[in-house]
Amino acid sequence: MAPGQQGLNADINVTPMIDVLLVLLVVFMLSVQLRSILPVNVPPPPSDQPSRPAPQVVLELRSDGAYAINGTVVAKESLEGRLHALTEGGRRQLLFIRAAPMRRYGEVVNAVDVAKGAGWQIVGYMP
Repeated sequence: MAPGQQGLNADINVTPMIDVLLVLLVVFMLSVQLRSILPVNVPPPPSDQPSRPAPQVVLELRSDGAYAINGTVVAKESLEGRLHALTEGGRRQLLFIRAAPMRRYGEVVNAVDVAKGAGWQIVGYMP
């Protein structure tokens, strides 16, 4: 090389990388301190007893005109009371309805009305 010419410099300049690391270090240190100031929503700790999921409740409209809850035949007059008892004070909200193919649509709608009146919020239909 000639004395007045400079060649390519192959050295890595680490100064910008160190600057970025120092900024990240400061940010993480401040975020740890701010965590105690800002409110954080965390789920409650699990209870000691493993909670069993409640079995599904299925209201069947059978082809012979009878009503059944989870396979147990229930008279039409006591249907609303039984459905209300199964809501467990409003803790259960999902009810499935299965109608026989020959049941009229109006009967299914009446069954849904009875279930909604008994406290069931969500009604799912099963084939």
